[in-house]
Amino acid sequence: MNTTASIQAKLAQLPPPAQAEVLDFIDFMLQKQKRKASGKLRQDWANSLQEYRHQYTALELQKQGLAWRED
Repeated sequence: MNTTASIQAKLAQLPPPAQAEVLDFIDFMLQKQKRKASGKLRQDWANSLQEYRHQYTALELQKQGLAWRED
C-alpha cells in the first residue's frame, strides 16, 4: 500500500472532528514548507535604525520590539 492510500485509509477511520484536525495539520505543514522554500532570511532592514544608535542600546530596542509584538 502506498503512502497516500495508507493516509486515506487511516483518515477514514477517524471521527469527523479528528479528520478536521488532520486537515489543519496538513495546512500547517504546507505553510511551513512554503516558508522554508522562500529562500534566505531577508536582512534589508539592517542599519535602518543607525541614526538612533547613540540614543538607545541594543537591549532597549530588543525590549521595545518585544513589547510591540505583545500588543
